[in-house]
Amino acid sequence: MNNYRKYTGISICLFTILIAGCRKSFLDTKIDTSQTLQTLNSNYSTLFSLANAPYTFLRNEYTLMDNNLFAPVSDEAAQTSPSSNVVVFNNGSWNANNNPDNYYSNYYSGIRAANAFLEQSGTYISFLALNRDTISASGKVSYYNDTQNIQWYRAEAHILRAWFYFELTKRYGGVPLVTKTLNISDNTNIPATSYDSIISFISNEVDTYKDSLQVNWTTSSFSNYDGRFSLGSALALKARALLFDASPLHNSANDITRWQKAGSALHDVITFANGAGSYSLSGDYRNYFLQNNALTSNETIWAIRYTADHNLESRNYPIATPGGSSGITPSQNLVAEYEYTGTPDPVHPYTNRDPRLGFTVVTNSSTWNGRVIDETPGGTDDMKNTNASRTGYYLKKFMNDGLNLTQGATVVHNWIIFRYAEILLEYAEAMNEAYGPDIDNGYGLTARAALNMVRNRVGVAMPAVTVAGQVAFRATVKHERKIELAFEDYRYWDLLRWKDAGTTLGLPLQGISVSKDNSGNLQYQVFNVENRVFDASKMYYYPFPQTEIIKSNGILKQNSGW
Repeated sequence: MNNYRKYTGISICLFTILIAGCRKSFLDTKIDTSQTLQTLNSNYSTLFSLANAPYTFLRNEYTLMDNNLFAPVSDEAAQTSPSSNVVVFNNGSWNANNNPDNYYSNYYSGIRAANAFLEQSGTYISFLALNRDTISASGKVSYYNDTQNIQWYRAEAHILRAWFYFELTKRYGGVPLVTKTLNISDNTNIPATSYDSIISFISNEVDTYKDSLQVNWTTSSFSNYDGRFSLGSALALKARALLFDASPLHNSANDITRWQKAGSALHDVITFANGAGSYSLSGDYRNYFLQNNALTSNETIWAIRYTADHNLESRNYPIATPGGSSGITPSQNLVAEYEYTGTPDPVHPYTNRDPRLGFTVVTNSSTWNGRVIDETPGGTDDMKNTNASRTGYYLKKFMNDGLNLTQGATVVHNWIIFRYAEILLEYAEAMNEAYGPDIDNGYGLTARAALNMVRNRVGVAMPAVTVAGQVAFRATVKHERKIELAFEDYRYWDLLRWKDAGTTLGLPLQGISVSKDNSGNLQYQVFNVENRVFDASKMYYYPFPQTEIIKSNGILKQNSGW
């Protein structure tokens, strides 16, 4: 876990114990699964520490690969540094002993923390009544608040455990299913449970415990707890898991009932969003991802908060900007997908384009950090300069313009796990596969209408999609996800679940070079930045860490091909 991280969608005092205020910061939580009721009796806050513990295993999405975004493992971007870990991923040399995305034990630690809390808190109603005033009016309120909070936490622990299993299964397929804390005397040589069974477990956990969750933290009197799992985020988790289950990687026979189940689950999220959830689309795509805007926007269903820093900017500002390191640079593969809204101009190729291009990517001749980006030979951002962009682009999404890195300026960054636009795109995909683009199955919303809501959001206003037929609309959904969700850690997993990785991730990553002709007009030339390798015979699933295979005495079988 990164030392600068404070946690997850919760303010510094987020996990306050109502009886005593903000007793400790989230990262001060000591995960001690050997606690007993006897030791808990002396300190109620220990029970709340156990409740908080599973949240500490949520990964920092801004530092997933090379202390940066996960995007360079896909066709979205390149990493500037030639010695980065992502090189191992992209040249196909990673394996069971060397996987740069090996957080297997981290997820199981989160599962163990959730199991431990559930086991230790079973008698919380009587436990929280010990040695306290439960008679007076104020005492009753304090006792009720504490018991209500632990009730929420217990439901959250079930959903957190389901979340960790989803993160595991999208990487490894079937994984060992552990629903209790394992001790030395227990048999820990556990085989993998099938992928379908893990998805069923996730779905059942949500169905069983969703009604015990807070409906919506931000609209309740407990808004300072925002960032913990809520009914909306639990429904979104179930829907995402079922969408993955219906996708070609896991549904080779194209069982339409799986798409129907995903569509139904997504309909539940949308119905909730239009009611108690109060979710809607943000009207400012660029600023939505900056600072605390996502936390106050009705588009956000669940977001993870971090303390203020400048790490994202210092790692990804252009090298010519004081304090910048270039870091992740978007690819021409991505930029080429942004639609033209007018006549293409070869001299000014970034004009008359989908507005989300300018909100997401820094292009040549655009203004960024108070200056014009000049990548022409001899220009400030000449691509031949050491550590300049290898692709001809720089990242803009998530990053604040004009942050003074040399003076140590900082700003908060929040990571959005579930947002309403993505739910609409998931719905569009599932409904199209289940019923086609224009049949709503009585839900009152077709796949086409859902997708066009995203495209027509205020500030984007892209024209409605009019393609006919399921196949053409499928391609449109894939395109829209690539654009709308760029750099939000969807692309790689989408390519896997669609089984498109074999024909996409093995293609060269492209960039664009900038020069001038004899008249001084800009010229742009597409070129290959680097070759990529994706072995479709095995890379649709991660290899289990070899240490886990050994520890299980071979009971846990390695994924095929590894």
